[in-house]
Amino acid sequence: MSPNHIIELKDVSTGYKDNPVFTHLNLSLEQGLFAGIIGPTGSGKTTLLKTILGTLKPHGGEVLIMGKPVSSLSRGSVSYVPQLETVDWTFPVTVEQVIMMGLFTNRSYIPWPSREEKTKVAELAEKLGISAYLNQHIRNLSGGQQQRTFLARALISSPKLLVLDEPTSGVDIKTQHDVLHLLKHLNEDGISIIITTHDLNAVAAHLPWVICFNKHVIAAGKPQEVFTSKTLSETYGGDLDVIHHGSHVLIAHSHHHKH
Repeated sequence: MSPNHIIELKDVSTGYKDNPVFTHLNLSLEQGLFAGIIGPTGSGKTTLLKTILGTLKPHGGEVLIMGKPVSSLSRGSVSYVPQLETVDWTFPVTVEQVIMMGLFTNRSYIPWPSREEKTKVAELAEKLGISAYLNQHIRNLSGGQQQRTFLARALISSPKLLVLDEPTSGVDIKTQHDVLHLLKHLNEDGISIIITTHDLNAVAAHLPWVICFNKHVIAAGKPQEVFTSKTLSETYGGDLDVIHHGSHVLIAHSHHHKH
């Protein structure tokens, strides 16, 4: 294992009961990366995230995070932000309480936070622009505010690796850009970040590294190099037009192709 790798999957096979999702997968990702995993529905992106997080045990192979087996990691060193659609918005909880939940990963449960923890929550809320909403019920927030709340919950344990499942899904274009800019700043602060997304143009505009995935790694690299009609057609099984304009890349979806 290279000391520069934050994630290394060696010959990993995984799936559910008798349904293998991918087999003999090898993937290495360097520390400090900000990467997007793209691929169609059913390509195994979420299964790959679960394997990296250690919530799904592989049938074979080895998963190393920061050089250690994922099963031996201290809680809180890797944090996860779920899809907003999977959250129960009727659950009676405030923004502050959601953020506090992230503290329970690295200590035994104590029903009240310390003064230091309350201060840390307040500082993080300030950094993410949600200080004014700490006492609000989560269902009363906008999509962007909800995303920032769950991002704060993930960040409160000071993780080295942040994993987000579809953080740009279900929010408007401005919020998508705001979230990706926020993640870029967090990455610049030293956190390695992996996201899954369907939004190819957001990836092309914001992310320095991309992994095209459909049961196996089809290509990995900078979007300007990886996003070609051939690679994306192989990933999605349909025709996509790729337009290069200077350093910018634009992907045009054909009208019969669904993401």
